[in-house]
Amino acid sequence: MLTLLIFAATYLVLALGRFPGLRIDRPGAAVVGASLMVAAGTLSFDEALRSVDWATIVLLLGMMIVVANLRLSGFFRLVAAKVVRHAHSPRRLLAGIVAVSGIFSAFFVNDTMCLVLTPLVVEVTLGLRRNPVPYLLAVAMASNAGSVATITGNPQNMMIGSLSGIHYRTFAISLAPVAAFSLVITWLILILLFRDEFNNDRFEAGESLRIRVNRPMMRKSLVVACGMVVFFFVGFPVAQVAIVAAALLLITRRVKPEKVYHDIDWPLLAMFAGVFIVVKGVERTALEDDLFRIADSFGLNRTGVLTFFSAALSNIVSNVPAVLVFRPVIPKLIDPTLGWLTLAMSSTLAGNFTLLGSVANLIVVQRARGDVEIKFWDYFKAGAPLTIITLAFGAAWLAWVR
Repeated sequence: MLTLLIFAATYLVLALGRFPGLRIDRPGAAVVGASLMVAAGTLSFDEALRSVDWATIVLLLGMMIVVANLRLSGFFRLVAAKVVRHAHSPRRLLAGIVAVSGIFSAFFVNDTMCLVLTPLVVEVTLGLRRNPVPYLLAVAMASNAGSVATITGNPQNMMIGSLSGIHYRTFAISLAPVAAFSLVITWLILILLFRDEFNNDRFEAGESLRIRVNRPMMRKSLVVACGMVVFFFVGFPVAQVAIVAAALLLITRRVKPEKVYHDIDWPLLAMFAGVFIVVKGVERTALEDDLFRIADSFGLNRTGVLTFFSAALSNIVSNVPAVLVFRPVIPKLIDPTLGWLTLAMSSTLAGNFTLLGSVANLIVVQRARGDVEIKFWDYFKAGAPLTIITLAFGAAWLAWVR
């Protein structure tokens, strides 16, 4: 009972983002919950350390370092400038933002891409005297949609890749079509909902972005990043490839390491480690068997049913905790691989349902707040239909291809 109480309290904070009456956030709750699992005797200290999936932690760390180097070199700013320069109409500008956010999120983690792209999009749209809201929605929604495609697209996919053992190439082949469809639908829905913004007016971009590029650093970062992705598809362990790529980029004379470390989301890494320990403690109780019996009664072997419950839970407790709730259930399904792929697809696309659906959405809102206010309804009127359409397509696609 004590273990289940610790688990429930931890997940309450993960769902709400804070504990009522206390200044404690999600990473803090995960660390406290993990510590209490050891203090309560549910796990020994050594068992707690072994329960952390270090491959996931290492993969996240490596990807953050690679993205930090690309950002510091000016690569993303250069790409944004080229998109603006060749977009002479609002629709083409939106298409460029959707493509850049979606494609880069597939390989370099959607949360980090939102951190990088949001201030650029604000600067560009205000400079062109356009309404920034639909373009910022495009950054958030496309980052979620595009990140479906690969294991390195978002934190929950990284976790699923590590837990399932699914090959990077198999994952991409199965879910890249869902990501591509979702990006197209994102573009169409935003155009339909913001008709006044996306008329046929043309504009001249001019010098909308000031660009400072460290070309030697950018060349090195691109070579390493491209090599990393190639090794992912060839079949090398993704965590090992990512951390080696990160190590190569840390060997430099051009940038202070503190600047790279500043871009690393240390609280996220701490939260992941803590949550792994909390879930391992719960596995010592009868909750795992109870969850499977409940899941079996709903028929989670059916792709559509699993998609619905995963999406609903992801909007209640967030996608990473939702994946961990399903962790003991998926391996017992008739086709575990299909189950893991469905969980990855649905938990990610569910993030587009509301403004609070994913960390990527919140990053965009927070980063843009000084210049642009994105209201809950502005997001929901686009996010709700987008989520329903893409989840339906994703479930149907996986049921067909598997």
